[in-house]
Amino acid sequence: MSAALQPDVTGRAPLNITTRLCGYFYFGMTYQGHTVRQLPLLLACLLLQACTQTQKGLEQTLLLAVNGPDDVTVTDQQVNNLPYASLYARLNEGPRIFVVLGYSEKGQQKWVTQDQAMLVTQHGRLVKTLGLPDNLLSVSNLQQDPLADSLHISNGAGWTRIVQWTEQGKVRGATVRSTFQRGTDEVLTVAGNRIPCRVWHEQVSIDSSNREWENTFWIDNSSGDVVQAHQMLAADAFPVDITILKPAKS
Repeated sequence: MSAALQPDVTGRAPLNITTRLCGYFYFGMTYQGHTVRQLPLLLACLLLQACTQTQKGLEQTLLLAVNGPDDVTVTDQQVNNLPYASLYARLNEGPRIFVVLGYSEKGQQKWVTQDQAMLVTQHGRLVKTLGLPDNLLSVSNLQQDPLADSLHISNGAGWTRIVQWTEQGKVRGATVRSTFQRGTDEVLTVAGNRIPCRVWHEQVSIDSSNREWENTFWIDNSSGDVVQAHQMLAADAFPVDITILKPAKS
């Protein structure tokens, strides 16, 4: 089964989207002779299950993600028309990308990028990555993360966990401690919606290496959802900025 985009006004080759069933969905995109393989089940399902208007909008969004400007911008209408959770992400100060939720399980959301990387979040915190030059492997003690009860965080709230990550392909691990301090409330405009947010700054440190850094979370005053976050993948390296355009349904 396949769905293909028509050439754009510049005469560039179309983006061909193909799927086949083999116990699971295999999904590939071919653009100007280059094939991106093994994209997630979700994107195949989007094309197979969506109605005509939604499918058209998805195809346009996929084309934008593959051949868009350095910073991808998706319109409010595109975000609202797609019946799937989505976010903007900026990885290691690179271009902003548009990411659709792959799936959600056991309280974690798994977001899959066009180039097959995966970001796993829990309560808005990045807890694991796959497919990046270096990756966050695991975070312990997540049940005690103050973000798990974000509307009741108090100044000075602390959290200790063991984190594993990679640096230049080598696995590292450390005990990480953090303390939360409330910043000045802000109103964010996201996908056409004005969202009053409380801002929490998380001061993070690793005693064994004298490394320190700050994560920041913008939390919806009503729902308690993390709307936006600036956080380090690990150990004061590889910043990740996330803005939730459409939150995952619980």
